[in-house]
Amino acid sequence: MEDIRAYIESGILELYVLGDVSPAEKQQVDDAASKYPEVKAELDAIETAMESYALVQAIEPSEQQRDRVLNSLLVNLGDDRTFTKGRAHSDIDDKIIPMQPRTGINFYKYAFAACLFLLLVSIAALVSIYNRLQQSNELISSLQDQNQRFSSQVNLMDEQISVFRDPSFRFIKLKGTPKTPASAITVAWSPSKKKVMIDMADLKLPENDQQHQYQLWAIVAGKPVDLGLFDAKTKSDTSGMKEMKSVEAPQAFAVTLEPRGGSVNPTMEAMIVMSAI
Repeated sequence: MEDIRAYIESGILELYVLGDVSPAEKQQVDDAASKYPEVKAELDAIETAMESYALVQAIEPSEQQRDRVLNSLLVNLGDDRTFTKGRAHSDIDDKIIPMQPRTGINFYKYAFAACLFLLLVSIAALVSIYNRLQQSNELISSLQDQNQRFSSQVNLMDEQISVFRDPSFRFIKLKGTPKTPASAITVAWSPSKKKVMIDMADLKLPENDQQHQYQLWAIVAGKPVDLGLFDAKTKSDTSGMKEMKSVEAPQAFAVTLEPRGGSVNPTMEAMIVMSAI
């Protein structure tokens, strides 16, 4: 027997205890009970449960009814002892119809199997619906994240485009030094708003490594002022305009290549681009 648990849950043990099985099924249960302790334990549990149910549902007969039944048994017992094996055949015997054992389809057995099948189908359907619901929730969450990122990108692009539409901004083209003549960068500066932004989409600088970063400087009253760090050709910085630190009344802008994290003062021999205003 390959699956004892499936056999136990098939309902055959309950039918066995009720005496509603065929001789072949009864023999099969007896063999299984003697061979598998799990089957024997389940049979004992079913018998105990049915005995408990019978005791709970039992109705105590009245004293008068109990006496009537006992007297009837005594009378019938006395009459039976007077019978002989050779009792003559009577007409009453012809009217007695012998009870035949019930055969055919066992309604309760197949009804239980049908209920069990419907239960399994319902469980499978619920699991399938739950999995589809989980997938739908994950898809909705993913779409919401994409929509939020798209909305953020649109807002950022609107803000960046507004720089080109704002007449208060001046655009200064920083050209490469003799060390890197092909380099170039455009800085947008608003004197009234004191804002400084770099056009990362039009950036023409050699790609920096992981140990270095570009640093933007403003020359104010003859002294360099740090305006912030940026990387060249990185996915996060080449999408549009990058806002740097504010500055007031700069005389020139310059970019140097500094150790990652920046420097307090610009490294003059590492200057890449510069331009006066």
